[in-house]
Amino acid sequence: VQLQAFGGGLVQPGGYLRLSCAASGNVGRINAMGWYRQAPGKERDLVSMITVSGTTHYADSVKGRFTISRDNAKNMVYLQMNSLKSEDTAVYYCNIITTRGYWGQGTQVTVSS
Repeated sequence: VQLQAFGGGLVQPGGYLRLSCAASGNVGRINAMGWYRQAPGKERDLVSMITVSGTTHYADSVKGRFTISRDNAKNMVYLQMNSLKSEDTAVYYCNIITTRGYWGQGTQVTVSS
C-alpha cells in the first residue's frame, strides 16, 4: 500500500490550500482516512479524520476552518484548509486505517507573509 500526498505549499495568512492523498496498491477496505501534522520540534498530532461512513473529527484548533472529505471509489482523502494561520505551518501526513495503519510521505505547508 502506498499513500501519495500533494497540495502543500507556501501561502499567506488568511489564505487557503487543498491537500489530497491517494492510496494505491492492495488497499482493501479502508475504515478511516485522515490527516496529521508535525511542526518542527513538536509531536505529530491528529488534524482531522473521516470514517468510511462519513463521520468526521477535527482538532479544536482547525474546527470551522478545515474540511475533510473522501472519495471511497478512488481511495482518496482531501483536506480543504481555509483561513490559514502561521501556527498551521507543519508537514502534513495522510493516514489510512485498514487492518493496520499506513502513512504517506508528508507534504509541507508553510503559512507566512
